[in-house]
Order: sequence, then C-alpha cells, then structure tokens
Amino acid sequence: MAKTRTDPKSVMPDFPELQQHGFKVHAIPQRIAPTVVRGRRDFYKVGLVIGNMAMQYGDKAVELKGRTLFFVNPHVPHTVVRRGGQISGYACLFTEVFIAGRERADILQHSPLANPGMTPAISLDRRQSAFVESLFRKMMVVQEGSYGHKNDVLRHCLELLLHEAQSLQPAPDIAHRSGTTRISHLFLDMLERQFPIDNPAQPLRLRTPQDFAAGLSVHVNYLNRAMKEVTGKPTSAHIAERILAEARALLLYTDWSVTDIAYGLGFEYPTYFNNFYKKMTGTTPLSLRRTQV
Repeated sequence: MAKTRTDPKSVMPDFPELQQHGFKVHAIPQRIAPTVVRGRRDFYKVGLVIGNMAMQYGDKAVELKGRTLFFVNPHVPHTVVRRGGQISGYACLFTEVFIAGRERADILQHSPLANPGMTPAISLDRRQSAFVESLFRKMMVVQEGSYGHKNDVLRHCLELLLHEAQSLQPAPDIAHRSGTTRISHLFLDMLERQFPIDNPAQPLRLRTPQDFAAGLSVHVNYLNRAMKEVTGKPTSAHIAERILAEARALLLYTDWSVTDIAYGLGFEYPTYFNNFYKKMTGTTPLSLRRTQV
C-alpha cells in the first residue's frame, strides 16, 4: 500500500488587517499559550521581546533573554516557548507583497528575515531597545489612524527596523562561518521536509539548486559554496541522492507504477526518471523490483 503522511498546513492568524492589507503590528499579549506549535506561515515577522523565551528556528535553538529583536522567515519552521515570568513586547507581521519594490526588496534580502547567514535574534541594550520600541509604537499609532498614505509610513518604519538589524549583526568573518553552516542545515531540512512522497498527483516542488536558493532567499552560487564548504558535496548531489533514496523506497514498499513514481518525484516524463535512475545506479527501476520478488 502507498505510504501516507500528514504535514502541518500553513496557518494565517486571526488578523483581518494582515489578510486584507498584508501588514499588522500589535503588542505581544501578556497571556499566550506556553508553546507556539512548530510550523511555517505565509508571512514575515519581526518582534521585540522583553523577557525570557526560547525559539527553535530551523536547525537552530535560540534563547531570547532580556531585550531581543527577533525575526521569522515564512520558509523556516519555528517553535516559540515561553520560559515563564512577565513577557512584553511587540510583533510586526507582513507579507512579501507589502514590502514590494526594488529598494525595499533589497533591504529585505540583506536582513535577518531572508538571509540565513544572519542570526534570527539580536540582543539589545537599553538604548537600542528604546529606539526599536519607538518604531513599533509609531507603527501601532499609524496603523490605527486614517492618514491616506499610512502604508508608506509603515513601510518606512519597517525599513528602519531592518536597517537597524543589519547594523547590529556580528562581524562579517563570524557571520560567514556561522552562515555557511546554518544555510547548509536549512537546505538539508528543507530538502528532507519534502519526503516521504504520498501522492503522485502532488509531486516535488523543489528539485533544483535554484529552487532551494529561491526558497531560502539566497543566490544559488552562495548556496552551492556553502554546501561544498560544509559537506564537501555540491547542492545538486544532495538533491539527487535524496530523490534516489525516495525512489528506492517507493519501488520497494509501494505498489505504485514506475510512471506514478516518476511523476511523484517531479520528473516530467517516465523516461527522464529511468535515465536518472540508471545514471545513478547502473540499473533500471524495474530491475530493483525484480530482485525483491
């Protein structure tokens, strides 16, 4: 029988403003569930936390202590755990469409929101925290106002937040060493989360280094360099090896036809799958099944 899998779906929070306008800023409530369930969402998030919390962000465990500016990318699963004690702060949620525009998109790509080489949490001193808090408060006032160009003001405040985050990042050499390791883990996590395949009508979405680079919001050359540096193998080799492993599992443990397996793994034609399998193993897909009979 074919394998089955249950994956968490993307969830849009109960914020009509976010759904309608692509932007929402709010104060962090004093009472929330101790744990926010791990998953991905379809918006970016910038938050200021005053208190103690923990965040599992992709492969990275991050402690939020004292005053912390944190960032959530929609492509990276995360879990937030409240440590206890009093928590305060603010959160700003927005879609990529909201911050559209060449200059703003460039700021986004070079911020911790989209650059896996940067840390997703930055400790702030009192002065830095006061400045960041003033930006959140300004956004809350503007959001509730009736000014006709308030979205422009909100985008400006958001840009200031992202610039502040860039200016507070670690030194470039430290960021590079941690960044290449981190992006390699994020890539491998993103690769693995596509499996197992449970329906040939829903084939793999990410199959090339370019696909993964776009999902991680980095240039494909940077992704390839990071994978080669950390693992010794290019990105394409990791993808091919994982697809091959899934192909073998489907051949051995399901009753799918070779055609269904080919489509499930994202091959446009079954012949492409046969050629791929033979190149990787020296044999054909059907030959593996015959050996198990």
